[in-house]
Amino acid sequence: MKMKAIARFGKEFGSYRMVEVPYPTCGPEDIILEIKAAAICGADMKHWRVDNGSDEFNSIRGHEFAGEIVQVGEKVTDWKVGQRVVSDNSAHVCGVCPACEQGDFLCCEEKVNLGLDNNTWGGGFAKYCKIPGEILRIHKHAIWEIPENVKYEEAAVLDPICNAYKAVAQQSHLLPGQDCVVFGTGPLGLFSVQIAKLMGAVNIVMVGLDEDVPVRFPVAKELGATHCVNGSKEDVVKRCTEICGRDNLGLVVECSGANIALKQAIEMLRPNGEIVRVGMGFKPLEFSINDITSWNKSIIGHMAYDSTSWRNAIRLLESGQIKVQPLITHRLGLSEYEKGFDAMAAKEAIKVIFTYDFDDIED
Repeated sequence: MKMKAIARFGKEFGSYRMVEVPYPTCGPEDIILEIKAAAICGADMKHWRVDNGSDEFNSIRGHEFAGEIVQVGEKVTDWKVGQRVVSDNSAHVCGVCPACEQGDFLCCEEKVNLGLDNNTWGGGFAKYCKIPGEILRIHKHAIWEIPENVKYEEAAVLDPICNAYKAVAQQSHLLPGQDCVVFGTGPLGLFSVQIAKLMGAVNIVMVGLDEDVPVRFPVAKELGATHCVNGSKEDVVKRCTEICGRDNLGLVVECSGANIALKQAIEMLRPNGEIVRVGMGFKPLEFSINDITSWNKSIIGHMAYDSTSWRNAIRLLESGQIKVQPLITHRLGLSEYEKGFDAMAAKEAIKVIFTYDFDDIED
């Protein structure tokens, strides 16, 4: 049997296509999931509407997904058919580098992720995905069971929840009573707002642009932002300083990846404050960062999450202390994937959830 899947072609940016691929086969240590919900991530968007001209198959896409176990290999003892699970999208790591030794598997330099480049196991933008036995031998928490009261679509976005949790709760030293500024109005930014609120921040300022005003600013306010600043019209540093004062801004979470946001973050931050840079930009910096030396400001790089992030984020989601539903603006069948990606590109969507809606395909 075959299934439909969104795949990427070539090594350069770009080239998504809907293709037909065989169902994954289950080896002795593998697990097969039937995908129940998959979400578009901001990282998926850099390839959208870009044609790199390649016909070389790269990978099935979709790294934010949850599903039901429908098959397990004969050597699998920890998991059984029928369990509802969510993947942290890890598929291959070396197991012996310093990152792997401390359980920071998403910082392994040899990592290959489900639903991302060069993986051979599949992803969430399909009917089925294989969880390879090799990752489960090294990293037993490559998948997690979903609590009964958590929906598949909510579990599917645990990836950005866990990213935000690690950035704010694990990597920063934010203290209750301090203020926090968050640049970037996507899911990473909106979940960072929620974590900052849980951590006891007093003022939580969301910084966005004109296009964020209609949809994303109201959601940010609903989720805990005390103020929203429109960088298209306002002096961001001046306005954030007015809100927070000079002494209270201990943390800036930079989720946009824009160079100007990093520049503004450095300027507004108090001495001894921290910037966790979650977003990625692709242009060289064109400004001095001497301020971080002059005033002992820290820029902390961020990549993904670890099992502590997942364990605690799942508990927060289960308890209702993290909200997902306000972020899910579109629910579509996979056959309408172009509509979902276009809505994301236009910032009409915050989170788009796909469910598989094709009939089975005979060989």
